[in-house]
Amino acid sequence: MKDELMKMLEEREDEMIKIRRYLHEHHPELSFKEEKTAAYIADFYKGKDFEIETNVGNGYGIIVTIEGASEGKTIGLRADFDALPITEEADVPFRSKNEGVMHACGHDAHTAYLLILADCLIQLKDQIKGTIKIIHQHAEEQPPGGAKSIMESGKLNDVDAIFGIHILPVAPAGTVGYHSGYSFNGRTYFKLKIQGKGGHGSSPDKANDAIVAGSYFVTAVQTVVSRRVNPMEAGVVTIGSFDGKGSFNIIKDSIELEGDVRYSNDEMREVIDKEFKRIVKGLEELFDVTCELTYTPDYPPLYNDPELTSFVADTLNGIQDSDIKEVKEFPKLSPSDDFAYYLEKVPGSYFYIGCTPKGVQQPYFNHHPKFDIDEDAMLVAAKSVGHVVCHFLDME
Repeated sequence: MKDELMKMLEEREDEMIKIRRYLHEHHPELSFKEEKTAAYIADFYKGKDFEIETNVGNGYGIIVTIEGASEGKTIGLRADFDALPITEEADVPFRSKNEGVMHACGHDAHTAYLLILADCLIQLKDQIKGTIKIIHQHAEEQPPGGAKSIMESGKLNDVDAIFGIHILPVAPAGTVGYHSGYSFNGRTYFKLKIQGKGGHGSSPDKANDAIVAGSYFVTAVQTVVSRRVNPMEAGVVTIGSFDGKGSFNIIKDSIELEGDVRYSNDEMREVIDKEFKRIVKGLEELFDVTCELTYTPDYPPLYNDPELTSFVADTLNGIQDSDIKEVKEFPKLSPSDDFAYYLEKVPGSYFYIGCTPKGVQQPYFNHHPKFDIDEDAMLVAAKSVGHVVCHFLDME
């Protein structure tokens, strides 16, 4: 079956590219607003022999269940399909027609490869030993995301293992990367409102300057990582917004700050949470202000099951496939991804597909308005995941 599947995927590479470009140009939609994209995905599956569930979770999630001819294990495969609030600057003929919205993270490519892989698996279902659940997930980019609600729906309770990929322009197409254990950072969103007492710039003694308190907080909170976190671990505190605009001669009454905290494991999260809140409490005492803190964990750290990650690496290293040129260990990465919610409940692995455009030495990374990919990466993704499926379900 494996050889037949690979041949089918090769023959349909142009279709993957066509789907990706169509989604990129016509249907980039923001998280929780992917109505047209979800309709396109559902329409793709019309008339095929399978079970489909739409509107799964807290949005437009879709699960396609492919029942094999004989009993066996159940495997989950996930691809996300939301876009980002970015105005595209990439020089491509299929630029986004949805002004201010762009597939700048590669979710269009994720969707395209998985649609074709799923269709090929449906055609080969009489040879499948077990069950394959195809998860087209909405809202990866915006918390609370789609993954958590899909897991809470109970529709994946029977899954024995789950796999996913992300394209990254850190290696050329043909490269597959993997990392065992904690692999992506967790993330917490925060908003801090500091309430002081306004006044005239000439009389600071009669006021209580919220900007001074906020400025101290920006500096002090950086010591959480530099002085409270193990230097062998990675943590980040980012102040993304400092809203203190006023007049040059008026002492501000209140300000708001927003940002996020990233941490590589759950132990670090506990340390950062404690120290972050301690600094906010100390701010009230030190500057005689009141603080209103919103502190909301978004996505947990992503933990790749060591055994299944080794299985992925061994499987792909053990094959001879001209499209998969190199399989290597990647370092731990700093972004966050709500695939972590699946891995909290189901063992699995999230691995990486190189997509650096040909001839480009310094590619634009995901989320950049000029982000682009080598579309050969989609066939690499489809074949890599296809090999994993065949080996996991023992369908040589």
